[in-house]
Amino acid sequence: MNFDIPHELQMIQHTVESYVKKELRPLEKQIEEDDHIAKELDLALRKKAVAVGLYGHNLPENLGGGGVSTLGQALIGEELGRTTMALASTVGYLPGSLRFTNESQRPWFLDPILQAEKIVAYAVTEPDAGSDFGRVTTSAKRENGRWRLNGTKQYISNAESADFILVVAVTDPTAPLRSRFTMFIVDTTSPGYSYVRTFKKMGWRGHPLGVFVLEDCWLDDHHVLGEVGGGFAAVMSTINATRVHLSGRYIGMANVLMEMALDYAAQRVTSGVPLSQHQSLQFMLADSDVEKNAARLLMFMAAQEADAGNPHARISAAQCKLYGSEMVGRVADRVVQIFGGAGFVSDLPIERMYRDARAFRIGEGTSEILRIQIARNLLG
Repeated sequence: MNFDIPHELQMIQHTVESYVKKELRPLEKQIEEDDHIAKELDLALRKKAVAVGLYGHNLPENLGGGGVSTLGQALIGEELGRTTMALASTVGYLPGSLRFTNESQRPWFLDPILQAEKIVAYAVTEPDAGSDFGRVTTSAKRENGRWRLNGTKQYISNAESADFILVVAVTDPTAPLRSRFTMFIVDTTSPGYSYVRTFKKMGWRGHPLGVFVLEDCWLDDHHVLGEVGGGFAAVMSTINATRVHLSGRYIGMANVLMEMALDYAAQRVTSGVPLSQHQSLQFMLADSDVEKNAARLLMFMAAQEADAGNPHARISAAQCKLYGSEMVGRVADRVVQIFGGAGFVSDLPIERMYRDARAFRIGEGTSEILRIQIARNLLG
């Protein structure tokens, strides 16, 4: 396995590193305290990301995206992990299903999204359906040449401010799972769409998770994304790349935590010696360093397999997402312990990162679902 990063990707990573440091990190504390990012600021940041060529970097070039490889997406994720979820989302890692946009949909749908004039969200999860696709009940019924959508989606990132939401709905309840669903483009100004509320949550402050309801929301055929019956394939086609990208974020967050811990351990004196001289603390740092590097190796392997078209990339993506999401939680816990009271209070970002890390074991495939996927592959 080659761990050399191509020069082009190094340049992209340095661009994101500089952008995060200059444009995003100074805003963290205020957004964390407010648990809100003003729409004007959100749009302004998205426009800045468009200007520097980062917005939609994960989409193919023929659609107007950046065409960045899976490894490049992971390296960008590593730098985005240095800031909050709310601010990272403004850089424009967009739903991969947008690649199913057809030519007639580009002018009114995709092009405004890529220019950060419109915001898109992505909705699969329901009150009784998370990782289990078989329990999705939101329906789209064909009537008089149109589609009538009914159902509820929840825990949907950025639904609060979205102009469009990609909704997965059942179009043939008798079909096998892989052909049961269709993905629809729902304009949030459409009659029948109702935003219900935004959840108050443990972490990810400023990054809204919301609930919306569809009640006889009528859509024409040009609001079908991809093929009728192709919703499951649309979701699964990019989930591996998303998991690898997120694995980069976990490593980026662990990098920040470790940098803070090493600096503090060298300066803080207890019992007449620097904290770094205490063996118990050295063990915490050593374990964290090993785990962080192991997570990065898994991320590299998954990214390279995906870019090479290796079918095993599906399992490698599950492995790096599973290990990385649990790794960053352990690192955050150790760093809180190293800082003691200073890590527990919110004067420093450690407390925020500890809370934020917990959600990573849930989204884009829970740890349990990933373990099932990995085990089934082992068992044939």
